[in-house]
Amino acid sequence: MTFLAIQRQERPWLLSALATAALIGLPIVSVIYLALFPEENAWTHLANTVLPYYLKNTLILMLGVVTLTFLVGTGSAWLISMYNFPGKRWLSWALLLPFAVPAYVVAYVYTDLLEYAGPVQSTLRAVFGWQSMEDYWFPEVRSMGGAILMMSLALYPYVYMLARTSFLDQSVSLYQVSRSLGVTPFVFFYRVSLPIARPAIAVGLALVLMETLNDFGTVDYFAVQTLTAGLYDTWLNMGNLGGAAQIASVMVLVVVLLVSLERYSRRQQKQFNSRNPGNPIPCQTLTGTKAALATTAALLPVLLGFVIPFVVLTSYAFRYFDVSWSTEFVSYATNSFTLSAAAAIITLILGTLLAYSKRMNKHPITDAAIRISSLGYAVPGAVLAIGIIIPFAWFDNQLDAFMRATFGISTGLILSGTAFAVLFAYLVRFLAVASGSIESSLEKVTPNMDMASRSLGHSYLSTLTRIHLPIIRRGALTAMLVVFVDCMKELPATLILRPFNFETLATQVYQFASDELLEQSALSALVIVMVGIIPVMLLDKTISRQEK
Repeated sequence: MTFLAIQRQERPWLLSALATAALIGLPIVSVIYLALFPEENAWTHLANTVLPYYLKNTLILMLGVVTLTFLVGTGSAWLISMYNFPGKRWLSWALLLPFAVPAYVVAYVYTDLLEYAGPVQSTLRAVFGWQSMEDYWFPEVRSMGGAILMMSLALYPYVYMLARTSFLDQSVSLYQVSRSLGVTPFVFFYRVSLPIARPAIAVGLALVLMETLNDFGTVDYFAVQTLTAGLYDTWLNMGNLGGAAQIASVMVLVVVLLVSLERYSRRQQKQFNSRNPGNPIPCQTLTGTKAALATTAALLPVLLGFVIPFVVLTSYAFRYFDVSWSTEFVSYATNSFTLSAAAAIITLILGTLLAYSKRMNKHPITDAAIRISSLGYAVPGAVLAIGIIIPFAWFDNQLDAFMRATFGISTGLILSGTAFAVLFAYLVRFLAVASGSIESSLEKVTPNMDMASRSLGHSYLSTLTRIHLPIIRRGALTAMLVVFVDCMKELPATLILRPFNFETLATQVYQFASDELLEQSALSALVIVMVGIIPVMLLDKTISRQEK
């Protein structure tokens, strides 16, 4: 089907999808171009010195986090789905709460608690009479192992959520047949449920790996030299943008491999929901020691990943409220809420255009444009920052040179080094979240409504505004909320692209924590966590519907 063969009313939707794909793909293309044609080629030097070290640390970190999140996320999902034990009802949603706490906040809190001068070691020395580190051994929190643990506590809900959903969707007939053959619950889990849930768990683990690769706050604070930390060091400390782009291209390659492996793991697999909503898999009731162990196992991730960080931040926020509540805090909060709200609204508009373009136009080009538009979420924020600053700086320099030569005036920075650059990074990174949610909502609207509307003389735009938007408003509002919260927590791209003297709540927490002043930024961190609880409640509500 050629462009000319497309109906006239469908062309604007196709063009809007292509324009959006071009905007989203621009940063990635820019990174690859600069990596191939840098002003100062540092590839040989990087490859012979620091790049293997960065890559090794990144792989170790990713392997450790994916292993721990798999064990915690899948194990807790199985306990909640298949057993009855004290506290199960509230633990089923509480296990999602660490979603609200960014990994770098978890790292800051536990470092403050567990370092040599922190309350835990100080108490141990007072109780046992130890005088110095030579008298006892205590694990070093600022280490590779510490980074793996902190990030796992914040990221395991990805696996828990998808694994639990998959376990709830499994057929009761499989369970009954397995039990009639004398299969134990553990064997049923290992040989039946786990293989069926593997595609969903693979998606969760892929998201965990991408978030691990994206992280900067934790690895920078713990001095773990990953690819992301190396990118920052090469660009901001060494002043070599080309070398940073070459490291970014390696990160893009890692992302491509992750996406390819995730899809390969699901190749030729098709599963259909055979569960009767009114006939769920029966849960086994645990008593005694087994019940206590199950409650403890489900409670521990919640306690470590949410309760302790939340309590510590709340305590610091109240104790240092007079210091934290200032005009600067109000300014930072305003910046965060304004940028996040603007990004949520714009991504909703663009996401609706993409989803509706796919519904109205089945052209292969539309599908390709939507796939490209969804790449941003998979690309680390640091890579996006590199890809955005390159074309923005080129545009600013070209415009400034033209205005100087023509009118004798300087335009300065219009795009790069402005809040617009930060906003654009949010759009690129989180557009896939909005478009995916809206597309899912649109798929539930029967095509008969479209045909009825068209037969009554309504245009595609009129059908969208008067028919579809009222129907999908819940999905659209959910998409806006999730994007808003993701933007509030975003750190790597914001750190690079923000203007001078422009801070958000996330960057303020990073700056104060880096200066060992977590107490003074606790209020900012607490606001981020409180905002993050809202989508957790929505997620639990969505999953709970499947249990009924």
